[in-house]
Amino acid sequence: MESIIVGKEKIDKEDFVKRVYENVNEMKIPLIDERVYDKAAIKPGTVDVTFKYEGDDSVIKGFLGLADYYHTVVIRKGFAFYIPWNNVLFSLLC
Repeated sequence: MESIIVGKEKIDKEDFVKRVYENVNEMKIPLIDERVYDKAAIKPGTVDVTFKYEGDDSVIKGFLGLADYYHTVVIRKGFAFYIPWNNVLFSLLC
C-alpha cells in the first residue's frame, strides 16, 4: 500500500483513489481507467492546472466539478486523474 505524508498526516493513495471513485459515482461523471483503455498518452496542454489532494474532499469535488462543467471525461492513470479540455489539462494528484 503506497502512501505519502502531508505535514503530519499520512495520506493513503488507495484511499485517495477510492474517494475519487465515490465522488465520480455520486456526481455521475464518466471516468476512463486502465480497465477500459489500451493506452493513454497524457500530454500537457497550453495551460496546465494541477490540483493537489491533501486530505480535503472539497479539492476532489472542485476538480470533478470541472469535468461536469465542461461536459468531458475524467481519465485515471496510476494514482493521478486528468480532465482534458480544449488546450487545458487539469490534473488531480495525491
